[in-house]
Amino acid sequence: MVLTGFDFFIIILFVVITIALGWYAKSNINNSIEGFFLGGKNLPWYIAGLSMVATTFAADTPLAVTELVAKNGISGNWVWWNMLLGGMFTAIFYAQLWRRSGVVTDAEFITLRYSGKQSVWLKKFKAIYLGVGMNAIILAWVNLALMAILEVFFNLKGIELFGFTALAMLLVAGYSALSGLMGVALTDAFQFFVALIGCIVLAILVVNSDQIGGIAGLKNALPKHSLTILPSVSDSTDSFGLSMGLASFIAISGMVWWSSWYPGAEPGGGGYIAQRMFSTKNEKHSFMATFFFQFAHYGIRPWPWIIVALCSVVLYPELGADDTKLGFVMAMKEFLPSGMRGLLLVAFLGAYMSTVSTHLNWGASYVINDVWNPVKDSNHKIVRVSRWVTFGIMILALGVTTQVKSISGVWEFIMECGAGLGLLLMMRWFWFRINAWAEITATIIPFIVYGLLKFVFVQNYPVLGESLSSNPISFFITVGITTFCWVLVSLITKPDAQNHIQKFKDKIYPQGFNDFKKTIPHLFLAWLGGIITVYSFLFMVGKIIFREWSESCLLLVGLILGVFLFYRSAVKGKLLIK
Repeated sequence: MVLTGFDFFIIILFVVITIALGWYAKSNINNSIEGFFLGGKNLPWYIAGLSMVATTFAADTPLAVTELVAKNGISGNWVWWNMLLGGMFTAIFYAQLWRRSGVVTDAEFITLRYSGKQSVWLKKFKAIYLGVGMNAIILAWVNLALMAILEVFFNLKGIELFGFTALAMLLVAGYSALSGLMGVALTDAFQFFVALIGCIVLAILVVNSDQIGGIAGLKNALPKHSLTILPSVSDSTDSFGLSMGLASFIAISGMVWWSSWYPGAEPGGGGYIAQRMFSTKNEKHSFMATFFFQFAHYGIRPWPWIIVALCSVVLYPELGADDTKLGFVMAMKEFLPSGMRGLLLVAFLGAYMSTVSTHLNWGASYVINDVWNPVKDSNHKIVRVSRWVTFGIMILALGVTTQVKSISGVWEFIMECGAGLGLLLMMRWFWFRINAWAEITATIIPFIVYGLLKFVFVQNYPVLGESLSSNPISFFITVGITTFCWVLVSLITKPDAQNHIQKFKDKIYPQGFNDFKKTIPHLFLAWLGGIITVYSFLFMVGKIIFREWSESCLLLVGLILGVFLFYRSAVKGKLLIK
């Protein structure tokens, strides 16, 4: 792709604004752990919410959506749309509780909730596992996505391609280390709008091109079932349209969101999502930020990606199954005029930078707060060490990037090796028989079951092993065994000291735990109303785009009813009280 002077001007302007925001934020942090990693706990809900959305908009996200749509049509997005159930549950039930906990990381929560030396060791293990190991893998995946984009854009290869990626990561690490979470959040908000506007512009240009002929031409060029929003539940398969068996449907719609731990979609909240909750001004802002994240992530953002993906199916039928994701980048390269090329390139660069900056700051927070664990008073040494740790994680991630070609199998591994842990993460707030030994059990057992199913049984009992190790059967087995084991451990081991549990209750439920339980029916209704609201809005926008007016009117009614149920229940559930 040839970039003009105006394209380079757009790119340089984007970089300058990003650095300026980071420099501005530097003057607004204090020299403490909370100042550097939580922005002084002073972020308004819209900045924290935008930061959550921007982080989940990685450079690979539009490519992943393009691959899903190319394989299964619009309904293929249910692979990730189903996660709204867990995300909304986090917003309604846990956002305020996380903010009230007063911790810096979700690993620190372990010692707040549990007592004993085992809780301290569990905290340190999770800090290293999440902040260093898992973080390096995630950042390597994001780097690979950026490299794929740069390769298509500029035909870069080998060391030159890696060098540009390393330079981009160094820039991100620079402003992240300079300004801490405050700078990350401000640049996230800016980068999100740039990325979203860029994708909307691309969708409009591609769908209205002569090759497509507008929405009407797109609909005529595609099989009707490729435009179906809902998946079908059957054992038959079509060339388009997500079709799944009953077992897979139950796993996706009824189990994954509460049973399986997954980075960025932890049941009950966790990771960088929890970090944004900790950083907000108060509990009301924490709830509003998390709810806005669910609405924007599932309701606002998907359609520009989906439109470009559908167009790429028509434009590039020669792409093989492994290359369909590149249709998005090829459309960028073919249809963008001068100036717009620079805008879309910075859109992807912004998506990349927002994800990397969050993961670098979030990962460093585990190392500093939960492994080094200094006294949380204001001092310059904390910030200095935090900056060095940020660069250290960056170097580690670049090293992992050089060793990995594709880690799609890692995501299946992560999902299965967290199966059954999710329910404990949700229940530990309310069922006080759960202790650190139970969480250790729920963390370890999935790895053991995974090894038995995928290796021992497959090698020694080929027929039975192949059946048990296939998805979703292996997922069901792992969830069942893990849940049984951690519940059993909770019942047979000594519970935490009563004074420790009471201290936890007094902090998390200052109005009294029994009073909180009275709000639970209203919170469930608010959860249902939130789900109806977001899905109705998502589908309504799609129907409007495809000029299906009667369905869009029905969905508008559903949206209004969902908003009414959500707001009425949220008020009664005391979600909107400062």
